[in-house]
Amino acid sequence: MSDQKSISGRAWAEMLLLGLIWGGSFLSIRVALDEIGPLWAVAHRTGWAMLVLWSVVALRRISLPRDTRVWGAFLVMGLLNNVIPFGLMAWGQLHISSGLTSIFNAATAIFGVLAAALFFADERMTARRALGVGLGFAGVATAIGLDSLRSFDLQSLAQLAVLAGAASYALASVWARKYLGGLHPVLAAAGMLTGSSLITIPLAWSVEGPVTLAMAPDTLLAIAYYAIVATAGAYLLYYRVLQMAGSGNLMIVTLLIPPVAITLGAWVRGETLGAQAYAGFALLALGLLVLDGRIWSAWRAR
Repeated sequence: MSDQKSISGRAWAEMLLLGLIWGGSFLSIRVALDEIGPLWAVAHRTGWAMLVLWSVVALRRISLPRDTRVWGAFLVMGLLNNVIPFGLMAWGQLHISSGLTSIFNAATAIFGVLAAALFFADERMTARRALGVGLGFAGVATAIGLDSLRSFDLQSLAQLAVLAGAASYALASVWARKYLGGLHPVLAAAGMLTGSSLITIPLAWSVEGPVTLAMAPDTLLAIAYYAIVATAGAYLLYYRVLQMAGSGNLMIVTLLIPPVAITLGAWVRGETLGAQAYAGFALLALGLLVLDGRIWSAWRAR
């Protein structure tokens, strides 16, 4: 990846914090799904996070875009980056573990390299990137397992749904580069979440029924965590780390999320993963490290 900087101690600490926050989001979403449907789980996530980020925009007095095309771009960005992936992954978590969901979510970076190579001339597929993508997809196939490929069932469909969500994230990154470049990142995030909420709230209402806040304390705490901390707060932290460490180094966060999600899922909900899931994550992690460039550079320097 081209945007590589040396990482300060503060950047390392904040990257670790970001990995912990996002890793914890998988457990909190699964807890909420015990009481509410996946569409309302997503609508709560986008709606409350939207309100928090617009408050930040107001406090920082960030100028709003006047071009109506930008607001249309927010709607598409919300669909690609929130509605589709959040919805597919939340539904997927009803049928597979939080840890396995987080492993497939890590494939976002693999899909991102492919999408960039398809849509941008300056992101061509080099030998290093091809190797990283190949290892990543080998990891995904290993985590899915031959049994799932032989006997297609609801669990197999859930795994594919989560992977489709990861692919949607990758398309969102292409859309953001083409149509949202130059905007203040907090404004872009607030606008995106507004577009998401305009879709998710009426959709959840029509499919799963009216909203209610009469929920168990565990559900309310879970929603507060994944909406306010792991979405609104994580966006703000993400942009801080991006400025300090660069986009190339941020790939390290992708490797921190599954171990956190796997550990919390096992500790709180007694979830277990088979050896094939761990082997798949190891291959996927190797692919991400190859894409990161450090391993490749060290090998070529020998």
